[in-house]
Amino acid sequence: MTATTEQGRLELAIGGMTCASCAMRVEKKLNKLDGVSATVNYATEKANVTFPAGVTPQTLIETVEAAGYTAALPQPGQGDDPSRPLRDRLIVSAVLAVPVIVLAMVPGWQFDYWQWVSLALATPVITWAAWPFHKATWTNLSHGTVTMDTLISVGTLAAFVWSLYALVFGDAGVIGTRHPFELTIERSTGDAIYFEVTVGVIAFLVAGRYFEARSKRRAGAALRALLELSAKDVTVLRDGAEVRIPAGELATGDRFLVRPGEKIATDGVVEEGASAVDVSMLTGESVPVEVGPGDQVVGATVNAGGRLVVRATRVGADTQLAQMAKLVEDAQAGKAQVQRLADRVAGLFVPLVLMLSLTTLVGWLIAGGTPSAAITAAVAVLIIACPCALGLATPTALLVGTGRGAQLGILIKGPEVLESTRRIDTIVLDKTGTVTTGRMALAGVTLAPGEDRAEVLLLAGALENASEHPIAKALAVPGEVTQFTNLEGFGVRGRVDGHAVTVGKAELFDELPRELAEAKAAAEKLGRTAVVVGWDGRVRAVLEVADTVKPTSAEAVRRFVALGLKPVLLTGDNETVARQVAREVGIDDVVAEVLPAGKVDVVKRLQDEGRRVAMVGDGVNDAAALAQADLGLAMGTGTDVAIEASDLTLVRGDLRAAADAIRLSRRTLGTIKGNLFWAFAYNIAALPLAEAGLLNPMIAGAAMAFSSVFVVSNSLRLRRFR
Repeated sequence: MTATTEQGRLELAIGGMTCASCAMRVEKKLNKLDGVSATVNYATEKANVTFPAGVTPQTLIETVEAAGYTAALPQPGQGDDPSRPLRDRLIVSAVLAVPVIVLAMVPGWQFDYWQWVSLALATPVITWAAWPFHKATWTNLSHGTVTMDTLISVGTLAAFVWSLYALVFGDAGVIGTRHPFELTIERSTGDAIYFEVTVGVIAFLVAGRYFEARSKRRAGAALRALLELSAKDVTVLRDGAEVRIPAGELATGDRFLVRPGEKIATDGVVEEGASAVDVSMLTGESVPVEVGPGDQVVGATVNAGGRLVVRATRVGADTQLAQMAKLVEDAQAGKAQVQRLADRVAGLFVPLVLMLSLTTLVGWLIAGGTPSAAITAAVAVLIIACPCALGLATPTALLVGTGRGAQLGILIKGPEVLESTRRIDTIVLDKTGTVTTGRMALAGVTLAPGEDRAEVLLLAGALENASEHPIAKALAVPGEVTQFTNLEGFGVRGRVDGHAVTVGKAELFDELPRELAEAKAAAEKLGRTAVVVGWDGRVRAVLEVADTVKPTSAEAVRRFVALGLKPVLLTGDNETVARQVAREVGIDDVVAEVLPAGKVDVVKRLQDEGRRVAMVGDGVNDAAALAQADLGLAMGTGTDVAIEASDLTLVRGDLRAAADAIRLSRRTLGTIKGNLFWAFAYNIAALPLAEAGLLNPMIAGAAMAFSSVFVVSNSLRLRRFR
């Protein structure tokens, strides 16, 4: 991934973070710099930084390094698996920990010198396998802070040092000594050793970190897949010759060839050829889109049919694919309000747990417990309380949810959007281009007695093919036309196949037959445009032209209602047309004949009534209303201005995607809240057990590791969203 080159804003890859507290600490250090605003995401291991002109990227990197971590601008091709070093530590710690744990748990297998063998096996685990925890602890302590690693390091070292003391200076090292294994803490013995606790906790925690890293990598797989969609090389046409070059060398204006089965290298306009293009990887839409000369095509989509020659219009970071990836990555780097609360809790939690552990130690000693039992209870508190799951609860769900959205053609601009979708109760739908296709199409034909429908459409279509009027495009078919005349504001005339053909308003004809006059009146009552066709002195037919409703709009409205949203149709079109469209799709509330500036007033009025409003639109005239709404959804088939003003972008022009977007956002927020609940509940339930001596530290370590893996695994369920 490349760094953002925009002046005053960049992205840093942060190394050495082992928990959410680390991310919070780096963020705090960066934000202390004058004019710097930074957001650090533990799940993505990146910092998004905005900085003034007087601050250089090197200053930012040095600030992070001074805090004890590493920082660098991400380089293209960086894809090393961060779980590999953890895997090596996991293998070594597991191999050495198993015999130590078995010897401690099965007294019958405890041979002479077993405790000294346990010491030999445990030493590499507490030193080498646990080194990342100790290193992070020392780095943080040297800067006067504590993190979750502090709890792990102090807890396991305390158990190891106590065991070593009991072995060397107590009775635990006596040859032939046997120790029973207890799930709870032993209260009576003063010479107990806890090497199994040391190695078990470290093995479980390293395993938890390993699976956590694997899961986080899987969570980001959707974004990586998105970035890898683009074509790697392309055939350009230069001086009549075909030249194969890397896709990255394409320039705006280059003409390139796309053969059947190849990916389209970049966004462009078709100049030659016709084909069907598979856009499913960008929009989630399974039906290929037919394209021909003059049609726009998007990079990374697949040419499923014929040979195309395309002229490049956008390359590099300007392409739709690159902009999608940027939007997704920005969303993943941000923080929802609920995550900021969790970060603050995690930051206060570690010092609180250290105090609680110390209180537990003192309390046990005052109550008459042995030093061994007191230390073990304190260690159990340190280990069980690690809020790793708390730090992972939000970013992993956000990572998976936004990535899955990108695969389905839904771009969530930021985590705060998730909270917005939960609150909305009203959805305002722009009509033209959102509920309807935005293009005029033939909606009905009424023929005079004895006329042939095919002949009427052929002669009228051939004449209209010579016109540039939007209504003409709805009727146009190829044909030879002579003596073509454009009757400004009324229609067109010309000769087609030897006939003098007229197409246009009724005023161009002397009189309409009764049945055609009635058809014209009925069409206009429905808000349609009536076009009269005649030739050789006779009126032949009335054609009805209208902006047609998208075939999926009615189903989308039903989905909105099922989500608890009240749909409102908003349009600048006349009341009759608006009411007809509303009836077709099942909307009761209609606001028609509204000027572009008035759309904002409609949204404000609804908000003043106490409604939480979502707005769906696609045009420049919708941009202000999209920005005013509590949640703005832009159709990706619309203008860049509308997309920029929105919170959610729907890459495909299907209104059902808006319902999918709201469902996905709500599901993601629900997953975040579920993760936070279980992370908090785990700590609240387990801490009293550890304080009371009812939890062996090794069991505590396993439970803590499981909680982190559970939270990440729960987030990964979002990958199955349909």
